Amino acid sequence: MMIFNNLKNAFVSAAALLVLAGTGVPVQAAPVKNIVAVHGAFADGSGWKPVYDILVKDGYSVTVVQEPLTSLEEDVAATKRILDRQTGACILVGHSYGGAVITEAGNDSHVAGLVYIAALAPDEGETVATYGKKFPNSAKPLVKTSDGFVFLDPANFPADFAADLPREQAEFMAHSQMLTAVKVFTTPITNPAWKLKPSWYLVATADKTINPDLERMYAERAHSHKVEAEGASHALYISHAKEVAALIEEAGDQSRVAHSD
Repeated sequence: MMIFNNLKNAFVSAAALLVLAGTGVPVQAAPVKNIVAVHGAFADGSGWKPVYDILVKDGYSVTVVQEPLTSLEEDVAATKRILDRQTGACILVGHSYGGAVITEAGNDSHVAGLVYIAALAPDEGETVATYGKKFPNSAKPLVKTSDGFVFLDPANFPADFAADLPREQAEFMAHSQMLTAVKVFTTPITNPAWKLKPSWYLVATADKTINPDLERMYAERAHSHKVEAEGASHALYISHAKEVAALIEEAGDQSRVAHSD
């Protein structure tokens, strides 16, 4: 465990200690200002707009991934396409199932830190569904389609996904949700980035879609800097946008990268 912590601490602090090779010119550390956000199942990237607006106003460059939710591999590929466009280091943020995506995609060299927002953070060999029985959620069962996709019954969506949003907004989200392939929940993670890169975690204490105790377990196992949003639903990236943005900014400030004068 000590080795694990030392590796992560070294990743965080190395940039601040670097000296340009062969020159002796000191390298200073600057906050990471590029943010890449990944949405979860039954949603799309538009839900990040409240957080996007705050971060852009505060001087960050923000890009939102629109993953297809057709397979973990394709969702990771969609994320990597955006990472390849980044000019320098970035903070990779994931909500819900998006946490599994950033856990796999976060090994990309552009990624300086990971932020999990009520998100899944599986270990190697684990799937999104691994802890379903040990940490059951309190949401109604998903509805399956004949071709291998699932969705939240619109009648249950407001209470189960977005209980702290205005009813009209929650109902619109219910009827605009993206159907998600069943196989995203059964595909194992191969190389979890949180084992080597620093991470932050925001727990939604009133989450019905993911058990808050499972969120806490993920955060503790990854040695994430953990904070909790009291009374927050699974849609806290919308309802608690200020808290989400603050944690992302903290991650950017603490995941400093080197640059020369």
